[in-house]
Amino acid sequence: MKPILNLPNQITIARLGLAIVFFVLLSQYAQRTPNPWMLDVAAAIFIVAAVSDILDGYLARKWGQVTSLGKVLDPLVDKVLVCGAFILFVGPGFVDQDGKNVTEVHSWMVVLIVGRELLVTGLRGFNATNGKVFGASIHGKLKMWMQSIAVPAILLIIAREPTWSMGATAGWIKAILVWLTVAITALSMIQYLVRSRYLLEESAPA
Repeated sequence: MKPILNLPNQITIARLGLAIVFFVLLSQYAQRTPNPWMLDVAAAIFIVAAVSDILDGYLARKWGQVTSLGKVLDPLVDKVLVCGAFILFVGPGFVDQDGKNVTEVHSWMVVLIVGRELLVTGLRGFNATNGKVFGASIHGKLKMWMQSIAVPAILLIIAREPTWSMGATAGWIKAILVWLTVAITALSMIQYLVRSRYLLEESAPA
């Protein structure tokens, strides 16, 4: 029998610990009295967590240590990390002296991102109970890559924006990152809905 807590799963659990530290840092940050080092550390933690996501999957496949726990825990931790980051982005900590949110993220965007993850998780669970495979698609992988780039990039830009001579450019870069993330997330959700439509029709009783 394969050990449940093998090295790939231990890396996944460690990533959950990194996510908690990441959330604590962002929850303590205040744009009105900024501490740029907090954003730098948070960005570094997020990057380490994203790289470890690639590592645990690679090791699990290479060593033949893919487990049921890993299949559930790995994507769950990814969703917790990304959704938590975007939820905190619209919190009071990133509102400046003028009452503007400096992340360029809006509440409806967070609803879309979190809603997409809940929807896909539900569809996967439903189809799994009917013996249907509902694996990750290229759109889903592209979505994860975009989110993994956008979160640390936004944090690093905000940390350096006060000393950046091209402040307007920084705002545009953040906006482009956010809107690309939202667009790819929406595209991924639509693609999963189209795929699930046929799986649901096949699962329906005659």
